[in-house]
Amino acid sequence: MHLKRNTGDGKKISSDRKPNRTSNIMKKAAITAVLASSFTFNIGFAKDNEESQLQKIFHIYASGEYVGTVSDEKAVKELVDEKITESSSQYDDLKLSGSNLSIISEQVFNSETNDAKTLEKLDKLVTVAADAFALSVNDEIAVYVKDLESYHEVVRKLKLQTVTEKELTELEARKDSTDSLPPLKNNETRILDINIKESISGVTKQAKPEKILTVDEAVEYLQKGVLEEKTYTVQSGDVFSKIAASHNLTTAELSKLNKGTNENSSLQIGEKLKVTALKPLVNIEVVREKKVTEAVQFENQVRESKDMLKGDTKVIQEGSNGAKELTYVIREQNGTRVGKSIKNEAVVKDVKNNIVLKGIKVIPSRGSGKFAWPAEGGYISSEMGQRWGRMHRGIDIARPSGFAIKAADNGVVKFAGTDGSFGNKVIIDHKNGYETLYAHLASINVSVGQTVPVGAKIGVMGSTGRSTGTHLHFEVEHNGVNVNPLKYLER
Repeated sequence: MHLKRNTGDGKKISSDRKPNRTSNIMKKAAITAVLASSFTFNIGFAKDNEESQLQKIFHIYASGEYVGTVSDEKAVKELVDEKITESSSQYDDLKLSGSNLSIISEQVFNSETNDAKTLEKLDKLVTVAADAFALSVNDEIAVYVKDLESYHEVVRKLKLQTVTEKELTELEARKDSTDSLPPLKNNETRILDINIKESISGVTKQAKPEKILTVDEAVEYLQKGVLEEKTYTVQSGDVFSKIAASHNLTTAELSKLNKGTNENSSLQIGEKLKVTALKPLVNIEVVREKKVTEAVQFENQVRESKDMLKGDTKVIQEGSNGAKELTYVIREQNGTRVGKSIKNEAVVKDVKNNIVLKGIKVIPSRGSGKFAWPAEGGYISSEMGQRWGRMHRGIDIARPSGFAIKAADNGVVKFAGTDGSFGNKVIIDHKNGYETLYAHLASINVSVGQTVPVGAKIGVMGSTGRSTGTHLHFEVEHNGVNVNPLKYLER
């Protein structure tokens, strides 16, 4: 309780307001003094007589407001003490006092007071306050805590929301040390700094006891901007976007508050959703550094060689990955990464690219290993495989847009003539292990030993030999083994 007393020495009181009654009395006292000086009777006797008639009363002010007068200041103190006692059972760990009271004493001739009325009015005005520590964010009071020790604990616990106790202790020890940081080991991470982005300060101040938070309550409020998060119970007909809009949230904000739920989620009637938009009053930035070894992938490089035949390739250098050591500086805000940069980089193993020589030399008598479509359009009327109780060794191409038959690749004509069930047939040796066969031709346009480039006309589609209609029978052999042409043809 803060009480101020005045013993009548004329000093200014704490409030800007003075009762009119006091002013009038003082004026009367001054006039009386002047008249008394002109009297011729014994001055000492008159003074003793006046003092014997004066009585003391007490003017009461509460928080700058004039309350009234009482005849005994003890009654005021008892009222305040009673209020403090009532609150002490709820706030036993706080140092409580009454609100700012002023008691001004005065000597008067007429001591009429209304103690009951004054005390009744005072009872309504007097409030209990406690010594506290106001924590300000950017110069605005955000929360009240018990004392300076609680303030420091709040700041520490805010930092512990994003780092471990061990990390924070190690960081504090390093800051108190003059030793330089040791080099990071591979795959090691350490904290460089923890910063509260806002300006935090505090000052001792009185506050209502109910406004003073515990350390954990203060930390939660500073993190969320609220002490209690509201929830909404899903009702029939509700949709995610409607719930978000009715609580002044975007769908992204509502989804963030309720992890695993979004606008595509199936809501259940009775399901509870958090709908309080959190607006942290403080933001904690953590700066870490991390050292890692990362592989550097080799590249495949192809170099053309005029000395190698087209279709041939040769690996002249096997590829192998390299390695480099990287030290990253990572910035996090409230546990979420907001930045990453490279502090140091060092190559520990050189990368070797895979280098392949690719031949581009073209010889008309030698094939490339790739086969062009041997007809002018058309479709595959029969694939390779069992047919009519025997093996069909190639594919049949029918219904072309034109009837010219073309060499599928560069090569030399090995056979050109009639061959039983094949009718008119041409075989081309591509000089690279591949041979192609063309059968049932109506006519042949090449001869044995002739060099033919890819796409050259070698005959006309027909139906000679054992054939049910105009088509081309086409086969491919590789090193004497019959293979499926569909795996090699390019269309």
